[in-house]
Amino acid sequence: MSVVRQGETDPTEIGNIELARFTDPAGLSSEGGNIFTATPASGEPLISKPGESGAGSLAQKFVETSNVQMVEEMVNLIVAQRAYEINSKAVTTSDQMLQNANQLRG
Repeated sequence: MSVVRQGETDPTEIGNIELARFTDPAGLSSEGGNIFTATPASGEPLISKPGESGAGSLAQKFVETSNVQMVEEMVNLIVAQRAYEINSKAVTTSDQMLQNANQLRG
C-alpha cells in the first residue's frame, strides 16, 4: 500500500495488506459490527498476502454487493405475513367458539 504525502509527488510505500483465514470460520466469535475474534474453536489465523494460499484477492475501486437475495427475502416476508394472518384468524375463531360455548351454558 502506498500514499502520496503532502508536498511530495512520488508515492511512499507504507505497508502491505494481509488477509487471515481460519481452519473453522464458524468457530469465530462475533463481536458485532462485522468484527470477529479468534477462539480455540476457530483455530489460529493463517496470515497470507491477497491472492496467495487461497486467501482471496483484493480489488480497488469496487463496491461489495449485498449478499441478500431480494426476491427470496420478499417471498419469505410474504410467507411470514400470511402465516401471521392465519394464526390471527385461528385465535379469533377460537375466541368466538369459546364465547358461543359460554352462551350455551347460560
